[in-house]
Amino acid sequence: MKNILVFIGVLLLGSTLWAQKPGYEIKVTFKPFKNQYIYLGYYNGAQLPIKDSVKLNENSEAVFKGAQALGGGIYFIGYPSRDRFFEFLLDKDQHFSIIADTMDMEHKKFINSPDNDLFVAYQRVMTEKGIARSLLTKRLAATTSPNDSAAIHKSIAYIDSGIMVYRKELIKKNPESFLSLFLRLMSEPEVPENPLTKDQPGYDSLFAYHYMKQHYWDGLNFWDGRLTRTPSVLFEDRVDKYFKTMVYYHPDSVIKEIDHMMAYAAASEDMTKTLLLKFVNRYIRQQYMWEDAVFVHLYEKYFANTTHNWLNEQGRKTITDRAYSLMANIMGKPAENMILPDKNGKKTELYQVKAPYTMVIFYDPLCGHCKEVIPKIDSAYKASLRADGLQIYAVAKEAEGTKKDWLAFIEKNVLQGWQNVFYSKDEEKSRTDNGIPGYSQLYDVQSFPTIYLLDKDKRIIAKKLAWEQMINILEQRKKTGTN
Repeated sequence: MKNILVFIGVLLLGSTLWAQKPGYEIKVTFKPFKNQYIYLGYYNGAQLPIKDSVKLNENSEAVFKGAQALGGGIYFIGYPSRDRFFEFLLDKDQHFSIIADTMDMEHKKFINSPDNDLFVAYQRVMTEKGIARSLLTKRLAATTSPNDSAAIHKSIAYIDSGIMVYRKELIKKNPESFLSLFLRLMSEPEVPENPLTKDQPGYDSLFAYHYMKQHYWDGLNFWDGRLTRTPSVLFEDRVDKYFKTMVYYHPDSVIKEIDHMMAYAAASEDMTKTLLLKFVNRYIRQQYMWEDAVFVHLYEKYFANTTHNWLNEQGRKTITDRAYSLMANIMGKPAENMILPDKNGKKTELYQVKAPYTMVIFYDPLCGHCKEVIPKIDSAYKASLRADGLQIYAVAKEAEGTKKDWLAFIEKNVLQGWQNVFYSKDEEKSRTDNGIPGYSQLYDVQSFPTIYLLDKDKRIIAKKLAWEQMINILEQRKKTGTN
């Protein structure tokens, strides 16, 4: 009896394996091309990587074949010229046939691929609706009659409503299909009416925002690698919009959302790669000063102690170097102390400057922009900033300009009352040779002038802004009584 059960188990296992079929096998008939290569590729955001290529025979036939299954997503067959392609869906069933002819691409056929039959039917409906809508739009632009205009608007709304109903029915009837995932990705939640009025207990004036944020990712899972093989206008733009409209502009809020997404994405190597690359590219150069903390967090949690097989050494070095440049000058943290010689050779410490506010300026005396900006800062300093308690610690970094150029610059511009110090190439080399980060790295000096604003405890209030913006920040803090 035991042997019979084992034999039955083997048969069942065999039938399961036979039904699933390992790898992928996509047979393509693509007329009129013969004895030419065609290409199998997929969407990866804004990129269109080529996965495979195969040569068509005399009958315009070829087979894309591989031992390992491909990740689901929106794929395409590229023409021999590689300047055009047509799309199809690839999901769990990866053994089917495609018949296409450039003379009639609207009627390409799929054999043994229900996913693509559904996709083709959807495309045809969308094409019909699109043509009808386009004609109505042209009529609307041409009419001067208010009655006609109202009627046309009504017809357009009817078409749009019909599209929404059609898509919802498709999702309802085919909830697990890739097309349904694709459609959910294209649409956003419909916000219902606020259930409470202003005079009722528990009324939420931000009901629409809270509802949208709570349901923004309904039906979409960050562990689903298929989302990564879609055009950037779908998944990646949706992520961007979420962070722009749903997430509070503060490092703690952004970091919380990133970690939440990455926790779910950990189940998919493709999604992990897509999101990490997106976040790194977004925050490596900050749009807002506080985003430095976001990038440092990304490095420390996802790169410092983790090796990714999709990240080469140069990419890893770029991320690491950038993180190290930001670690010492994160917004709200104390700035690194500097000890540099003044024009008399006396060592002057940044932390010895006692003032409610300190402006740190890195510049090169031969920098054209510096020659324009520094005198303007000095004028504002002498006119009002000094009286407001601001002190200036000005670091002339030896780049193009020498120490002689620096001394001439100070004298010419009469930079009196400033703490003028000189940062030589030898000093920078001495620090780095001894394994100590240079001040250029600690303050992330990538251009001149680079300006920081510090509070009385030398915490960073603002950094790397135009000097006028720094003055505005000072004025705002005076009005609000912030120290």
